[in-house]
Amino acid sequence: MLLTIPYPSWLRPEIFSGLPVRWYGLMYIVAFGVAFLLYRYQVRERKFPMSDDDLSGLFFWGILALLLGARIFSTIIYDISDIYRRQPWLIFWPFRDGQFTGLQGMSYHGGAFGGLLAVAIFAKVKRFSFREIGDMFAAAIPLGFTFGRLGNFINGELYGRVTTSPIGMIFPNAAPLPASESWVQEIAEITGVAITGSWVNLPRHPSQLYQAFFEGIVLWAIIWFFRNRKPFKGFLVGLYFLGYGVFRFFIEFFRQPDAHLGFRIELVRSDIPIALGQHPLNFTTGQVLCFWMIAFGIIWLIIASRLPNREPIRFYTGEENKPDPVDKIKERNKQRKLRRKLR
Repeated sequence: MLLTIPYPSWLRPEIFSGLPVRWYGLMYIVAFGVAFLLYRYQVRERKFPMSDDDLSGLFFWGILALLLGARIFSTIIYDISDIYRRQPWLIFWPFRDGQFTGLQGMSYHGGAFGGLLAVAIFAKVKRFSFREIGDMFAAAIPLGFTFGRLGNFINGELYGRVTTSPIGMIFPNAAPLPASESWVQEIAEITGVAITGSWVNLPRHPSQLYQAFFEGIVLWAIIWFFRNRKPFKGFLVGLYFLGYGVFRFFIEFFRQPDAHLGFRIELVRSDIPIALGQHPLNFTTGQVLCFWMIAFGIIWLIIASRLPNREPIRFYTGEENKPDPVDKIKERNKQRKLRRKLR
């Protein structure tokens, strides 16, 4: 008897067979759409003085910077083939060997800091408070993130480590394991997986769903609760980086790291197979990056709590959108000068 949850056989990466349209790409669009709606809701809830054009521009540049940061960071941190250094145009080239493959390989950590930089620059140029629009972004992003991880699940990628848990799944694309290993035979017997050859596919943690739930739904619920209860302006930005880093750090213990990277920090030599588990003092690339996210979140919270004009929440009256009388006079004078020149 198979003691696992079967991976849905009807799930396919492509939405339509034979066409280069994938669920993963659609999930990204849904994620951005959800984040946009939640951000717009906050703007209208607070009557924040941001026009529809500014809102659209903010999201355009934010999404562009997020994708650029995610892609570039991925090629720097996760690729060790050196191909992108020798052929940098391949970073944004979606074809391989004449086939459309899309941009495979995106780093969420790079995307988060790329998006943060774009928001900071936009706030500076448009003279908005970075802490205010950053907090609204922090309250909108996590729920959208949920759909990105669902896209990973549909792709059958970023699966977790081998498990005997009843919620384990056999992912069709998971790397098979040598049936000659005693631990593989033991887990196959416990989970009821039949060994019919020299390689066998064992149940794995559906870590994509763990991430979708904790880094998406749970983190969003926490931040959304504090959006009108925050102690100071900029609090939600720090809470987002801190919360995501903590959740992701612990979920990494269930997620199998990239085989070509292994552990970036290995403090203790261990005989535990990488597909089965890790020593608590050995850390993956994702955990190292999460450490820096946690550190950034804590440092930002300390800084933001001491900055001036840190009133927690401000609901605008709508008067902020009205032009200043001085500005009206200046504009009128400009129009008069223009008419004189035309005469």
